[in-house]
Amino acid sequence: MTLNAVLDRIDAQMPDATERLLDLLRIQSISTDPAYKADCDKAADWLVEDLKSIGVDASKRPTTGHPMVVGHAKGTGKHVLFYGHYDVQPVDPLDLWDTPPFEPSLEETDKGTVIRGRGASDDKGQLMTFVEACRAWVAVHGELPIKVSFFFEGEEESGSPSLVPYMKENAKELTTDIALICDTGLFSSAVPAITTQLRGMVTEEFTIKGAARDLHSGMYGGLAGNPIHVLSKIVADLHDETGAVTLDGFYDDVPELDDQTRSMWQNLAFDHADFLGEVGLSMPAGEQDRTPLEMIWSRPTCEVNGIWGGYIGDGFKTVLPADAHAKISFRLVGQQDPDKIHAAFKAHVESRLPDDFTVEFKPSRGAAASQMSTEDPAFEAAIGALSDEWPRNGSYIGCGGSIPIAGYFKDILGMDAMLIGFGKDDDQIHSPNEKYDMESFHKGTRSWARILHALSK
Repeated sequence: MTLNAVLDRIDAQMPDATERLLDLLRIQSISTDPAYKADCDKAADWLVEDLKSIGVDASKRPTTGHPMVVGHAKGTGKHVLFYGHYDVQPVDPLDLWDTPPFEPSLEETDKGTVIRGRGASDDKGQLMTFVEACRAWVAVHGELPIKVSFFFEGEEESGSPSLVPYMKENAKELTTDIALICDTGLFSSAVPAITTQLRGMVTEEFTIKGAARDLHSGMYGGLAGNPIHVLSKIVADLHDETGAVTLDGFYDDVPELDDQTRSMWQNLAFDHADFLGEVGLSMPAGEQDRTPLEMIWSRPTCEVNGIWGGYIGDGFKTVLPADAHAKISFRLVGQQDPDKIHAAFKAHVESRLPDDFTVEFKPSRGAAASQMSTEDPAFEAAIGALSDEWPRNGSYIGCGGSIPIAGYFKDILGMDAMLIGFGKDDDQIHSPNEKYDMESFHKGTRSWARILHALSK
């Protein structure tokens, strides 16, 4: 099957493809709010009918929450499973939107045309790049160059409560040679990339309790212990003077970068001053013996996400509070075990409690990191295809965040995943005025067409 005719078809049909995306973006599929349950169903139905229109055997599958969309297209050779999600984040605060979030439109900016609307980048626009690539292949050749299955979720933005049970119950149907995920972005908004490392996470919330009630600071100050003092010392002790995390055994399962990955990352010429400068900062604050990209992609972290206690209203209420609270999160890499990290954190806190003080922990939540093996020739084929489409060569990169579905594919289905996306750093996902560049939508669609062709070889 020839590729050029498919690329020409994508170029010619881009106006129609854009209208289809705008149609999908009008559906208010906010998964976390029960008021939008019917809209989530509507989005699933829309995708089923759209997949059917290109010859995919697709159907809506019920779950205890929002439905899955599963489809299969006939083909030969390699079999891939493409994953995306059709649900979106809430739109609050609504008054910060320049245009209604579910009245999507094309907008001219100083950087080119963008598609403005909730879900444009996360993840409806990304999802539809793959669907449109498949549509062009079918229109030109009557079939896809490889065997493709589709798996669209409706709860990604609300914690995916139905995902793992569904995958376990339907593992045989969903298992393919490799998974494709389009929920990431270009490196520095310019370099096409395959994300091969994702950090895991552990979240902790705890309360330090002291006296039986809030105390008058004039009567008790200096004599009675203060839970905020105790908590502050515990939090401060989580790092040493070099920025390293002090939990016992924290780095035991953290691997060093291999030389090939280190070299590839160095070639990206990441400018940490620009990166930090965009948010009003300038100096890296993590482990002092690590490069900036290592710190955000391949090193574990401990961050304080919130501290509260005592009186925080206007004016003063001079009390020693009875309790103090904190939320701590850890990003994990390599083989770090969430349960082991939780145990080490708990021991860290309990060992620093003075007499008269107690601690209560809320249930910890955790997920391990994901590391994709690039030994499968599909990875090199995809990198080559991306390099052919974009001005700069494709690269393997890490991701500081967590995308649990990649780990589920590995743990439940025994499949590696290629995370390939075309979002840009300024897409404002999860924020007001979300957008997706027309360049991302157009070249993303062409990129998937090239990847399908490359995988067929």
